[in-house]
Amino acid sequence: MILEIADIRIQAGRQAEFEDAIRHGIATVLSTSKGFIGARVQHGIESPERYVLMIEWATLEDHTEGFRGSPLFTAWRAIVGPFFDGPPNVEHFVAV
Repeated sequence: MILEIADIRIQAGRQAEFEDAIRHGIATVLSTSKGFIGARVQHGIESPERYVLMIEWATLEDHTEGFRGSPLFTAWRAIVGPFFDGPPNVEHFVAV
């Protein structure tokens, strides 16, 4: 299993809209992608425009090639991208 962590900064004052959008995107887009295992979102306390999205994938390629190379990625970005205040920082992790 691979853990994708996306550090997301959104535009100020749009938290409620973004939270609705990201829940919708996970339920309707991410969850349909091959290799998707699960996702959760954490909201920053000290930095209210900051969110951390953690997605579990079966393999790295399920995310980097399968999802990102598919129309699902375009649909995902159409849902959540309008709230971004710059590109997210995305990294992948494995358990030790």
